[in-house]
Amino acid sequence: MEFSLDGIWEMREIGEEEWLTATVPGSVMNDLLTLGKIADPFYRDNEIEAYRIAEKSYEYKRSFTLTEEFLQQDQIILLSEGLDTFATIYINDKEIARTNNMHRTYEMDVKEVLLQGENSIKVQFASPVKFIEERQKKQPLVGVEHAIPGYPYARKAHSMFGWDWGPKIPDFGIWRSITLVGRNIGYLDDVYITQQHFENHVDVNVRVQIERLLEGDIELEITVTSPDGHISTQNVKKAMNEENFPFLIEEPKLWWPKGYGNQPLYDIQITATAAGKIVDHKKYQIGLRTIEVKHEADQWGKSFEFSVNGISLFAKGANYIPEDSLIPRTSRQRTERLIQDCVEANFNMIRIWGGGYYPPDYFYELCDQYGLIVWQDFMFACSAYDVTKGFAETVKQEVIDNVKRIRHHASLGIWCGNNEVEEGWEYWGWPERSKFRTDYIKLFEVMLPELMENLDPETFYWPSSPSSGGGFDQPRNPDVGDMHYWDVWHGRKPFTEYRKYHFRFCSEFGFQSFPSIKTIETFTEEEDRNIFSYVMEKHQKNDGANGLILSYLSENFLYPKDFPSLLYVSQIQQAEAIKYGVEHWRRNRGRCMGSLYWQLNDCWPVASWSSIDYEGRWKALHYFAKKFYDPILLSIQEEGTEADIYVTNDTLGSKTVKVEWKLKTNRSRILKEGTIVQEIPSLTAQKLEALSFADQLTLAEKRRVYLEALLYIDGELYSTTTVLFTKAKHFEFLDPQIHHQVKETDDTFEIELSSACFAKYVELDLDGADCIFNENYFDLSADRSKKIVVKKESLSQKLSSRTFQDRLIVRSIYNIAN
Repeated sequence: MEFSLDGIWEMREIGEEEWLTATVPGSVMNDLLTLGKIADPFYRDNEIEAYRIAEKSYEYKRSFTLTEEFLQQDQIILLSEGLDTFATIYINDKEIARTNNMHRTYEMDVKEVLLQGENSIKVQFASPVKFIEERQKKQPLVGVEHAIPGYPYARKAHSMFGWDWGPKIPDFGIWRSITLVGRNIGYLDDVYITQQHFENHVDVNVRVQIERLLEGDIELEITVTSPDGHISTQNVKKAMNEENFPFLIEEPKLWWPKGYGNQPLYDIQITATAAGKIVDHKKYQIGLRTIEVKHEADQWGKSFEFSVNGISLFAKGANYIPEDSLIPRTSRQRTERLIQDCVEANFNMIRIWGGGYYPPDYFYELCDQYGLIVWQDFMFACSAYDVTKGFAETVKQEVIDNVKRIRHHASLGIWCGNNEVEEGWEYWGWPERSKFRTDYIKLFEVMLPELMENLDPETFYWPSSPSSGGGFDQPRNPDVGDMHYWDVWHGRKPFTEYRKYHFRFCSEFGFQSFPSIKTIETFTEEEDRNIFSYVMEKHQKNDGANGLILSYLSENFLYPKDFPSLLYVSQIQQAEAIKYGVEHWRRNRGRCMGSLYWQLNDCWPVASWSSIDYEGRWKALHYFAKKFYDPILLSIQEEGTEADIYVTNDTLGSKTVKVEWKLKTNRSRILKEGTIVQEIPSLTAQKLEALSFADQLTLAEKRRVYLEALLYIDGELYSTTTVLFTKAKHFEFLDPQIHHQVKETDDTFEIELSSACFAKYVELDLDGADCIFNENYFDLSADRSKKIVVKKESLSQKLSSRTFQDRLIVRSIYNIAN
């Protein structure tokens, strides 16, 4: 029996008289914003006011009525799934508990303090800012410079204190559900589901642990329901405190990541009864699969690759950060849209970065459903930690809570101890304090792996990212383990620098751009729309990054004629930068087996490394990702007057391909051409041809000639790509005079485009509306038209064919300076 305490509460700043209406789950700042007590913290420089709110302490209260029947249960606990962070809880004016960890689930026995009839509950939250300031004064801890100093002392999402893409908005409150749970006789304390795979069947074992409150028989019933509805049932009349239920699943339907197969899920339900009454019930969805991380010595060093059901796959994806600085504004619907965007861009993996918080259950359910492998960091990032006895105890319980909650999901592929802490000690010039360095080993290489061996031994544990395996042994070794590579961007190296490295798995690399003008309009006034304005720089958290964007732009493109053009070209160069790395690593499939770029999403409207901005709008990078993560990738590696053509086949079947290449002028006149037909075995990358154009490409000709390649499969055009032999700023682009027509079908708008000459980076957009184009930021040759499709379901508002045509905006790189 449960009694939810979610819903309407009252809230006030401690010491103030006025009580305000609050919603639980929720947060202080979200409620103040909803009530109009504060301005939108994302608008202009309102972040400053949000910071002031976090310097104060707040309290929540409500009353509730309990019946005699509810109170007669053998045990009543207060189940708090999310208290952020420094909370003191009172029921009927009696202190129940104090909490210090946002990431934990707290259970408190409260039966003795509850009353029949009306009861009261109060939760006081101390300022997170004041807490860390006091600790930092006593003993400074090193962390990222963009955050409020002292944040590593708080077991709270680090990025809430500020990051190089996030604001200083350390919101707080009752952020997940809070419930009174009544128990009788006993309850299901733990359920652990394991699976062993054989040639024609899978053995699934359901281990159930019971916590008894009173003497008495408890009956357990376990049902496993297959995707096609077949039900298998087992039960035991007098359950012991621990029972194992083995299920033989013949002709198993295997779960696969996106691009390799389907995602069938099996339902498992566990019911505990006593004297004919249900005393507890749990349900899970699992996928039948094996996921291994191979870290083995080979000819290049030591591998790092994911193998699913015996197939070694190239991991394709990005790093995920919290979706909003105000957590109550997140939802299953919003997350599903983001996951769908990942699937649309051919991801098969998503990394949950360690500076945020553990996502809700529905995040993993969506990854199960859509076929994304989850790289799960524990919530530690870029910081040194003081591992006191109390810190170790709360972290241990945090790990237990979250591993038990997440471990059964088909999508879970790896647990990683932290983000960049090992390399921080080795490369970032952190002070050599042996205590904290020893604490690192104690936490990430002793305590966490010991916990994982007990809680989830079937899932690979990796101590840090990047790492070569731990022990401070060359965590940036490019030939061993995973790698974070930032010489392109932070190191100011050119895009071509990626091609010098064959990392085993690149789990972080990135390049910044500005968001859409429509997104910028949500937080600026007209006078703010200059990238060096006060407001635009408040929405750029990486010091000097706006200038760095311009520095790279000066190397590659003509200077844009206006603000919207600057935004556009920033996105183009971001997309090109990441494309250089990904295509290179996919051409070297086998040696490199993963690419997770930084970053997928934003938590507020900002200039950042994201491929999807805060409002959910795809940047050029996300459209590029759809292409460079395509299971069958056509790519060209150009250098000087040479060009090598590659096809990478990440599918499970061999493909016979035809590639036509054409050397063309800027008017799309063909100078030279050829055709290649070749079989590409599954899970391989093949160089099809090495071309040399030394005779054709004089210095002058390089500026008006491009190479185009077209990939055909089964007689159908599958994809195209082009390369220039000079920087885009030096290419002689002509006015393409792009013509377009719109045709409407029941479910789509189809856009037919043609041009008078070669057009590069053709962008489509809608004035006053949003949608997803099946392709965008593409190249267009004059000798061939192109059809782009928009599904009506992706439109942000319903549009007629005429309105869609009128609102459609088309431009190319030619337009940025002309």
